[in-house]
Amino acid sequence: MFFADNLRTIDHCFFSRLGGNSKGLYKSLNCGKGSNDSSKNINKNIGNIASYYDLPKDNIITLHQTHSNQSIILKDKPSKEKHLYDGIVTNKKNLILSILTADCAPIMFYDSKKTIIGACHAGWKGALSGIIENTLKNMTSLGSKTEDIKCAIGPCIGEKSYYVRKDFHKIFTSKNKKNEQFFIQISSNHYLFSLRDFIINKLKLLKISDICSINIDTFAEETLCFSNRRSILKKENDYGRMISTIVIKD
Repeated sequence: MFFADNLRTIDHCFFSRLGGNSKGLYKSLNCGKGSNDSSKNINKNIGNIASYYDLPKDNIITLHQTHSNQSIILKDKPSKEKHLYDGIVTNKKNLILSILTADCAPIMFYDSKKTIIGACHAGWKGALSGIIENTLKNMTSLGSKTEDIKCAIGPCIGEKSYYVRKDFHKIFTSKNKKNEQFFIQISSNHYLFSLRDFIINKLKLLKISDICSINIDTFAEETLCFSNRRSILKKENDYGRMISTIVIKD
């Protein structure tokens, strides 16, 4: 479990992979319904999260994440249908906003003055295409001022572990030449990419000044974290997902 210093006045947690019921590849707190893990174990694990907050399991709001830039404002507990979004914002109490990750960055937002929270799933596609901007827009549409929003970035793949090819590098630099600063070239066709630094820079450009970054590399920390990229490297057929959460408790 990881906590952000700047979110200490709001209930939140970036959960690790520890402390659940799953076995094998999914050991042990796998909350990814999109994985091939036993649904019974996944539901028990999600129940553990609800118990941590002393709230019903149905109060955990999960999204059907697609690496998009789509964010939603949650005005009430939703139906059980799939919600095709990668960001979510609310000012309602006791609704646990959650993000699932296994290398991508979970980002939590909090405006203590208006008591508004937000969360988004920021892999490279979503971070580049505007998931952070759209989540913040939803917060300001509810009444937040940008200068009042605190932000925390949870565990994600680290620069030393994030090998990418030249075509990936070109996607970023063709959009903005300044994105070159987030890459280290290691061969004619390979680079290292810092997703975390890209996100931090974007937040600063969006005038978010209170940023906490939990510098845990999901790829490198196998005991603590699930990692999609590590599972591919090890030729495993699936992987678990960690859950990150934030809630306005009564």
